[in-house]
Amino acid sequence: MGQNEAPRSFPGVTGQPLRFGDDPLLWAAWLYYQDGLTQAEIAALMGVSRPSVNSYLADARTRGIVSIEIDPDRFRALSLAQAMRDHFGLADCLVIPSSGSDAPLLDRLGAAGAQVLSRLARSGDTIAVTWGRTVLSMAHRIDRGALQDLRVVQATGGTTAKIPWTPEACATRLAEALGARSIPISAPAIVSSTEMRALLVQEPVVAEQMEILAQANRIVLGISSLRPESTIHTSGFFDGVSMSAHYHAAVGSIAGRLISAGGAPVDGPLEGRTIGIDLSALKTIPCRLGVAGGMDKVPAILAALRGGYVSVMVTDADTARAILTSEGHDDLPVRTGQVAPEALPERLRIKKFLNRPQDAVKETIEGALFAHQDLLAPIKGAPRALRAADGPRPGKVGLVIGGGSGHEPGFFGYVGRGLADAVAIGNVFAAPPPDPILAATLAADGGTGVLHIFGNFSGDVMNFEMAAEMAVARGVPVRTVVTTDDIASAPIDTPTARRGVAGNVFVFKIAGAACDRMLPLETCAALAMRANQRCYTMGIALEPGASLESRKPSFRLGPDDMEIGVGVHGERGIARSQLATADEAADLIADRILQEMRPMNGDRVALLVNSLGATPQMELYILNRRLRQRLKARGVEVHRTLIGHYYTSLDMAGVSISVLHLDDELALLLDHPCRSPAWVQI
Repeated sequence: MGQNEAPRSFPGVTGQPLRFGDDPLLWAAWLYYQDGLTQAEIAALMGVSRPSVNSYLADARTRGIVSIEIDPDRFRALSLAQAMRDHFGLADCLVIPSSGSDAPLLDRLGAAGAQVLSRLARSGDTIAVTWGRTVLSMAHRIDRGALQDLRVVQATGGTTAKIPWTPEACATRLAEALGARSIPISAPAIVSSTEMRALLVQEPVVAEQMEILAQANRIVLGISSLRPESTIHTSGFFDGVSMSAHYHAAVGSIAGRLISAGGAPVDGPLEGRTIGIDLSALKTIPCRLGVAGGMDKVPAILAALRGGYVSVMVTDADTARAILTSEGHDDLPVRTGQVAPEALPERLRIKKFLNRPQDAVKETIEGALFAHQDLLAPIKGAPRALRAADGPRPGKVGLVIGGGSGHEPGFFGYVGRGLADAVAIGNVFAAPPPDPILAATLAADGGTGVLHIFGNFSGDVMNFEMAAEMAVARGVPVRTVVTTDDIASAPIDTPTARRGVAGNVFVFKIAGAACDRMLPLETCAALAMRANQRCYTMGIALEPGASLESRKPSFRLGPDDMEIGVGVHGERGIARSQLATADEAADLIADRILQEMRPMNGDRVALLVNSLGATPQMELYILNRRLRQRLKARGVEVHRTLIGHYYTSLDMAGVSISVLHLDDELALLLDHPCRSPAWVQI
């Protein structure tokens, strides 16, 4: 305090608080931690020296009057980063929180990647750069600093200019930000033939540029999934190339090169036509910075790490956790001095009513046909495909659904009048092959086309796509709607990367009603898509499901834990927390759904409180009670409620909540009569 500066006054504080008596430790601790005063201000107020205040605060911590804890979310990020470094042998890893900011995940990853590159880069570096949304975001956020004599070179040739995150844009922007010389690759990334590639790389200009690329000592890597909206697809790489025919083993892409789940290169017709760095050369670059995140990219990032293509990784906590889970890693942090919760004993053999596990799907179908002879019928020559007993109807659009077993009553439970006309059934948690999908499509065709609806999983997407191509070749028009209702599986800014889960039930119902009302194919598809876009699902598990083959749980869960954001194929969730009450669990899901849906006062919804397999009706009704309270408080009317086993995950103990945000047309279709094994509505 200066000589002419008056002591600061503190409203409401006139002396030592009476509740603290004569204990200066309590007084100092209260003023510092609760009231937010500085140590100098406390010294003036208490009439003691500043070193005395410092001593009081230290003693308060020692005596346990004040307890200081690290934010668990930040602690988790640190432990995840360490686990990633150790498990994959990385030189370094940065894990950022997956949520907590309004900025899209790719922008936050870009900012984190910029910080890491700024720390790693040195004057005189030659930095190769791939392309994509996250890479461009990083280039926009990096600071120049005091670096000199840098070169930034494209890692591949150019791509379609229809996207803003081209290789040229990423390299140019990064070079501008760093004050570096920008080296393009003056050729397309994909050329028409191997002969054309051989000619182009011999051109002096391109040869010189490729030589500079070979001198790179650092590379910035975007990692692309293979979903339709991914960087590799939008860049035009696969135009005119059949993914299913040539790249069925691929799960991701780095610098335009395809890799398998184990990280091995996947050869195909594009390899000899690609101009840019290849994977073997990429691995020789000393510093390989991977910047990628999002649950949709987990298989691709994991493949890149397994293949050793990344030496420094920047990702988010949910993605890191899912990657480590896939590798069988237990990432739960334990604080120093804290005894870890006793783990549940591993259930080595779960009791199940089975004969041979390999016969379970076949025997399930046989039992369903016996139970529902008036509703379901086999399709000749296709044991994994069933049709509605009263179909197809001439002039009516056919509806075909399908997916893996283990979700009963999904999927065959939704075949019948007012719902689906046929279904294709895969093994447990596995996509049905193209042949039964084609058989179901032909059986459902009433002469006006067929609508396919299935969840957003890579195997289902690939096999339904192949079956659709075969059906079109036979003269049957096909439209496709891929469901993406699982809000926990990808950020809000990438909704098309989300999984399709229990919200399937509502989408099947809307589409089935539209087809039953004899609406044209394009209209039926548009209504199904609208229902999918207005459907929100999130799940919580208390116990994992168990494999039919091994009869072991799909993941381990502590006695006082619950898994948040689980998938329906036995996948672990995006977070783990202490076991909560029914109201707290319902609030957790309701908060996430309402935050995305943003309903207005007076809006209507349909509500599905779905058991994931082992959760009894009693608990579902208790959860429904709280959900209705929350919706009523928001002024939202529940138009229809479904409670029970509608879309399960074998014997998982847990619940998923689905909310369909209705409009007048969707409400009309939801109320349309239907009759199937799982849903009868008059």
